Amino acid sequence: MVSNDQRRRQLAREKFERQQQRREAARRKARLRNGVIAGTLAVVVAGGAVSYAEGAFDGDGTKDDAAARPTSTPKDPCEKAAPGKVKPLSFKKEPALTIDKSADYAMNLRTSCGDIGLDLDAAKAPRTVNSFNFLVNKGYLDHTACHRLTTGGIYVLQCGDPKGTGKGGPGYSIPDENLKDKRLKGNVYPAGTVAMANQYNAREKKGRDTGGSQFFLVYQDSQLPPDYTPFGTISDSGMKVLKKIAAAGESTGQGDGPPNATVVIDKATVTKT
Repeated sequence: MVSNDQRRRQLAREKFERQQQRREAARRKARLRNGVIAGTLAVVVAGGAVSYAEGAFDGDGTKDDAAARPTSTPKDPCEKAAPGKVKPLSFKKEPALTIDKSADYAMNLRTSCGDIGLDLDAAKAPRTVNSFNFLVNKGYLDHTACHRLTTGGIYVLQCGDPKGTGKGGPGYSIPDENLKDKRLKGNVYPAGTVAMANQYNAREKKGRDTGGSQFFLVYQDSQLPPDYTPFGTISDSGMKVLKKIAAAGESTGQGDGPPNATVVIDKATVTKT
């Protein structure tokens, strides 16, 4: 006959073994998730919503997963956004090409975190630059929030969605451009690149030419296939602002989510230089 004391020890041992099994399962999932993030996470807008590699962020609800999430929110390094509201603008078709493809253009994003200057490549991505020239002059980007920060595998801040959800766009699409840019060596988007988000699905090879208004700013070299139109470079002072935003992290603790910094584009301008 098993004594009460022996039974208690047996139950305790079984409980410990179950806990160890759960922890090991959680560790395996974390290793798999991190591998997926590093190898296949892409900056896309799929079906109108921000999309990630399938299964990359599955959680099992264990305490180990909860422990991976931040216990406190870092201090917001940005100022209060300027007063004003996003304009509810939508357009039926891509604007006519009005820029000078032989000229230089610059876009400045005056954000709540500091100015981010962009030198735009009108010669290599004329329709993309033309679209932003049109949208910015309509006030389309003013008071919009940058809704996504990635801090693992790829390192970008994503902006340009008036809804702030990853689902917004101008009502029209523009074609992919400049995908054979020499800067994209070894499937790497180098730090300082500004490029378009889109709905391209590499697995199904569907969704080309689906750029809208969402774009991403690369603050550290990022492993990505050349599927996203590179259309400019970020100024040195703009990179400092991005580094500050990235240092505050993102809100999910999983390397991909809304930034902890309150990044709002107070005013965007495009100038011919």
